Amino acid sequence: MKKILSLVLAGAMCLGLLAGCTSGKPTETNPPAPEKTDPPASTQTDAPAAPTEPAELTGTLKVSGWDMEVSGSLFKAVIDAFTDANPGVTVEAIDIPSADYGTKLSVMLNGGSEVDVFWVKDADTIYPIANRGQMADMNQFVTRDGMDLGIYNGQAEDFNIDGKQIGMPFRTDYYTLFYNKDIFDAAGVDYPSNDMTWTEFEELAKKVTIGDGVDKKYGAFFHTWQACIQNWAVQDGQHTIMDTDYSFFKPYYEMALRMQNDDKTCMDYGTVKTANLHYSGVFADGSVAMMPMGTWFAATMIEKVKSGESSVNWGIATLPHPDNVEAGYVVGATTPICINAASPNQDLAWEFVKFVCGAEGAAAVANLGGVPALLDNDTLKALTSVDGYPDGALEALQVKNMVRDRPVADKVSEVNQMLGEQHSLIMLGESDLDTVLADMGEQSKSIQG
Repeated sequence: MKKILSLVLAGAMCLGLLAGCTSGKPTETNPPAPEKTDPPASTQTDAPAAPTEPAELTGTLKVSGWDMEVSGSLFKAVIDAFTDANPGVTVEAIDIPSADYGTKLSVMLNGGSEVDVFWVKDADTIYPIANRGQMADMNQFVTRDGMDLGIYNGQAEDFNIDGKQIGMPFRTDYYTLFYNKDIFDAAGVDYPSNDMTWTEFEELAKKVTIGDGVDKKYGAFFHTWQACIQNWAVQDGQHTIMDTDYSFFKPYYEMALRMQNDDKTCMDYGTVKTANLHYSGVFADGSVAMMPMGTWFAATMIEKVKSGESSVNWGIATLPHPDNVEAGYVVGATTPICINAASPNQDLAWEFVKFVCGAEGAAAVANLGGVPALLDNDTLKALTSVDGYPDGALEALQVKNMVRDRPVADKVSEVNQMLGEQHSLIMLGESDLDTVLADMGEQSKSIQG
């Protein structure tokens, strides 16, 4: 399966690259043979040189990522694919625990050339690293190789700062709707459609909230991250969390509070927070009918079902959308891969980046259930053909537009932290919604100066 998927994706990329080339056949009629005469000795010409093969890549690269030895690591998969394709290159993987990655990456970059290539874990840290001049501008390589960044559906532009291409999209994740088919069947309700508004989502949650007490099945679940409410407000692309008037958050907080406090169709935020309930456990044990969550969760559910940890018969639908937005507008984030500006191996580093962000890397990512940034229909077909993906996933995961949950901007980390603190006040009912939203705006202005 892995080989087949890789060939499919590689073939798709080749076809795209060949689209601009001539397609005429060479003529089958040979010109008349010239009369055989020997030229004077002084004008003898050499035979045309045989076409040269591309030089084999050689060298050593130091590449950093996090939790590389964890089962199913996408980083390890693409590194292995690259070294298999380029046996003359040695990749020294710098594996850092996820919790420590940001701090240790900063130390390495401040130290100079301790790393050649690195993935960025947290969107909040992209701008500060770029602002310190520690990300190489890859425009020179993109231009030299004639690379079309349009294959990334706008994601490459997210990592272009002041005209410098400081990162390339490696993988992406965006929010979709996971649902429990068994609960829908028990309630006698049709499964969620791929074109459902948030208003319809709220009504549907009422229909599939069944049972009482410890046997209760909730219609919906919002995890405790502020993103699981605030993201729906930026889904239309008209606002970002860097705005200083957060009134556009209000309809989605009102929806969540109604569902939590009035309709009792979603788990109470305070209970989830106090009990430290993780969304993966809540969904996998069959407690909720619907849960907006990132595409990364699909691989988790596939593994839980295969291992016998979960018996949930699950499906995926397209993320619900605001009333004024068409289906297929989603919110997500892209993991970029960057070259250290201080690296002495930037040419080789680029070859690695180009590989892992290209068809071969996309195949390795998709084979493990991850969503590569090179996201076209062929990629999605390969991804959703992975054993364990539910029926209908290909249609559900189609994207028309993806908005970043956190833009690459100065002070985004501080603003995001502030919004998280204020989010808790709202969901716990410790302060009036309008008051908190107004306070968010004032704090955002203060942070951004």
